[in-house]
Amino acid sequence: MSKMRGRVLIPLPNTGAMGRKRNNFYMRSIFILALCIFGLLQYHNFNYLDSRDAMLSESITNDSVDAIMSMVPATLHKYLTPHTRNHSISAAGLQLNSSGSSLGGSGSGAATTISFEVYRPPNNTEIKRQIVRYNEMQLVLNEETFGPLQNDSVIIVVQVHTRINYLRHLIVSLAQARDISKSLLIFSHDFYDDDINDLVQQIDFCKVLQIFYPYSIQTHPHEFPGVDPNDCPRNIKKEQALISNCNNALYPDLYGHYREAKFTQTKHHWWWKANRVFNELEVTRFHTGLVLFLEEDHYVAEDFLYLLAMMQQRTKDLCPQCNILSLGTYLKTFNYYTYHSKTNKKSYASSLISSNSLLGSNRNNYNNNNNNNNNNNNRNSQQLTASSSALSSSTSLKNAKVYVGDTSDVDNNNNSNNNNKNKNNKIMNNKKTSHMNTVTATSNTNNNNNNNDNSNKNGAQTWNYHVLPSLYSVYQKVESMPWISSKHNMGFAFNRTTWTSIRRCARHFCSYDDYNWDWSLQHVSQQCLQRKLHAMIVKGPRVFHIGECGVHHKNKNCESNQVISKVQHVLRIARNSHQLFPRSLMMTVPSLIKKSKLRKGNGGWGDLRDHDLCLNMTMPTR
Repeated sequence: MSKMRGRVLIPLPNTGAMGRKRNNFYMRSIFILALCIFGLLQYHNFNYLDSRDAMLSESITNDSVDAIMSMVPATLHKYLTPHTRNHSISAAGLQLNSSGSSLGGSGSGAATTISFEVYRPPNNTEIKRQIVRYNEMQLVLNEETFGPLQNDSVIIVVQVHTRINYLRHLIVSLAQARDISKSLLIFSHDFYDDDINDLVQQIDFCKVLQIFYPYSIQTHPHEFPGVDPNDCPRNIKKEQALISNCNNALYPDLYGHYREAKFTQTKHHWWWKANRVFNELEVTRFHTGLVLFLEEDHYVAEDFLYLLAMMQQRTKDLCPQCNILSLGTYLKTFNYYTYHSKTNKKSYASSLISSNSLLGSNRNNYNNNNNNNNNNNNRNSQQLTASSSALSSSTSLKNAKVYVGDTSDVDNNNNSNNNNKNKNNKIMNNKKTSHMNTVTATSNTNNNNNNNDNSNKNGAQTWNYHVLPSLYSVYQKVESMPWISSKHNMGFAFNRTTWTSIRRCARHFCSYDDYNWDWSLQHVSQQCLQRKLHAMIVKGPRVFHIGECGVHHKNKNCESNQVISKVQHVLRIARNSHQLFPRSLMMTVPSLIKKSKLRKGNGGWGDLRDHDLCLNMTMPTR
């Protein structure tokens, strides 16, 4: 027993288990502490953005004219203020007595001498004369102020019809863009209007040039390319057309219909405009830079030129195959994350732990919606979903947190099988409709048979927001993919090299039986170009579509400012969240994209007279 008491215990060799446990404990503690700090930062960030956004939105909670005007700098109000042309004071004398009745000869001393000259719009002959005059002069306004056009400057070409209200807001957005003074702004008109001309000629922030499409319906109301009295009615059968010997009876479109001038004009105008800018204008003779294409119902962000230049500089290393740069995306619903209650804030904060909530996950599931007239007539009622209504309501607006640096596609419904695979799917509004369905449908059977061929593969997109957006605003995400007419036809740019290759394929463009210029351009890419049209697309759009009505769609309230107000708020919050003017670009890999199939045209372009006119526009006149 004494020997047992005196035995000395020898410690076992150190295996490191305790050290590992201690290190694991430290690591867990540090990780938990980091999460706590991150959550605390998020909490303070929520409160800060809540108060800031509330202040930003406090005074503007509706889409009234006053609210729209208050979002625009006072110096630019002149572009939004209509100037009436109803009457102007003249030198001739007409005496009115105190009761307002006309007096012959000399009146009493109480009579007031005042006169009115009623404004009379120019007649067709005068309009044609003015168009020839403008096109021959090629007068560049403000050139003495901003200097001549540089070879690498951006040319912005705006296609204008008659929607002056939208054009006013486009001009306001252009006026606020950085480096706009270095650009040449070309307005291409297919309708001569003195009010529109006055508005354009009022621009003083950059060089301006007006060109006028000379073959418009306005100047040719009773002859081709307008509506000739002997033109075949749209829905007449070919057999009846041959009997009546109407114009172009032998050549209806793919669906048995005959031309409609109001639809063919847009394609003619776009093709004429592109040829005019690249091949006929003296000011652009040596231009080698980008030409950006816009329309009257677009709205641009203040950094659109800055970002376009950055994309052009990075093309060689980010996307060598890209020959088109796209700044616009059709985002008809704005999905704002709102958190009014503590529960929402907690659920949102808990989602921050996952990596997906930090950087977001982009879903590019493209829509395969069938076109039909009912869908297009109801698109405006469908587009304002529950998520977009958060902006229109003042309460949601105060809590909306916007990050315009990224967008994500939303899964879409398939109309053919009516399976709702995702209750959160949003239906995208189709930009173009089949010629079969643009006017009153006369044959439901024919429409149903042709819908599948004329489906528009537009993907719905909504805003996607990141955590602590200021941490991620140093870069802008872009992606590349083949140019898709229905997705990338808004706010896209290319240079003379790309145009030259397109122009060589004029016959494909001019003979393709589709009245849409963008679908015809995609046909050119697929069928003729050796180097297909490939686009670099900015994920956070810098060009927005604000038009409620147009050639294809008519709404009850075409003068609505609702979309304009939304875009103003999006850009204001983005500006104050430091989401504009990124320091660099980052290329992201898009999700799997289905190969674009060769599609049957939408029709409306079977008349050989349209083919010939289109081809004749390609002939250089310089």
